[in-house]
Amino acid sequence: MRRLPVYIVIDVSESMVGQPIEQVRKGMREIVQQLRSDPYALETAWVSVIAFAGRPKTLTPLTETYCFFPPEIPIGGGTGLGAVLNHLMDDIEKNVVKTTPQRKGDWKPVVFLLTDGTPTDNPASAIARWNSNFRRRASMTVISIGDTIDPLLFGQLTDSIVRFNADGEESYKKFFKWISASVTASSQSVADFGEEGIKHAPMEGINLEKVKVEDRGESRTDENFAVFEGKCQTTGNRYLIKYARRPEGMRFGSDMSATDFRLVGAYAIDGDVYDSLSASGYVPRTISVSRLYGQPVCPCCGNQHGFVTCTCGRIFCVGEEETIRCPWCGVEGTLKVTDEAFDVGRTQG
Repeated sequence: MRRLPVYIVIDVSESMVGQPIEQVRKGMREIVQQLRSDPYALETAWVSVIAFAGRPKTLTPLTETYCFFPPEIPIGGGTGLGAVLNHLMDDIEKNVVKTTPQRKGDWKPVVFLLTDGTPTDNPASAIARWNSNFRRRASMTVISIGDTIDPLLFGQLTDSIVRFNADGEESYKKFFKWISASVTASSQSVADFGEEGIKHAPMEGINLEKVKVEDRGESRTDENFAVFEGKCQTTGNRYLIKYARRPEGMRFGSDMSATDFRLVGAYAIDGDVYDSLSASGYVPRTISVSRLYGQPVCPCCGNQHGFVTCTCGRIFCVGEEETIRCPWCGVEGTLKVTDEAFDVGRTQG
């Protein structure tokens, strides 16, 4: 039987930490439930989930719908668009059956690529490879989580770009139902009519809109978030601290400007998984703490000071103890409070 390969490619960079990644985890469960209840998807769709940060990782290889279970969605450092495109193309080359004179191969794969930011690698060669060898063999939809991607860049991959404007848990639920409905529509199309390519479900009532390629952002640097990696002094576990740039027209304090960032939250992470998905060789960019508003609590132990910097330049948490010890480098000392601005290294985003 001919299969319809469905690839769900998910950006799991640090800027997705917090509500976005939690809603993606819930959304994958929603997709499974919807697809298992549809006879067309059960008959034709095979689903794969690929996560990417600085590096890509296949979380679920192509799997029959009735056997598909939602994978755990991790977090990593960086947004390696070129790396994940090559990973996706290699998977298609290896696992999607081609049509030959002797037999019919699989239907044209459909790809949903979800991302919220700017690539931190150079994707030019991967984009060229996609356009030369895979654009006619697969059908891709890029989904911008918020208004943070460069449509001109992603327009080099596909003419199908949509923007999802998240507005609470219910909007995420409708969004992931739209993805599963689109898979179902695509499955029905190939099963009944032999028509290939993504068939999008209606967008009415969902915070989705089509994006024109010419709607290009001017900045190639993702300045929508400032994310920092910390380590818990008590448990030794690691966490991410996420700040978001002040939205235009909204005031969070009389001293804030459009270039400042406010605290979103702090989130515990699995350090080993994070490292395995993060690009190597990254030299941290810095930002002045004067541009950051809000002090996080450590999500691992509850220490009230979750953003303390050591002389080694790393971030950790502090409680009420008189003598503190940096869990990164081991140096001991006492906490010094200062009003002076200084720079601190941020993650790749």
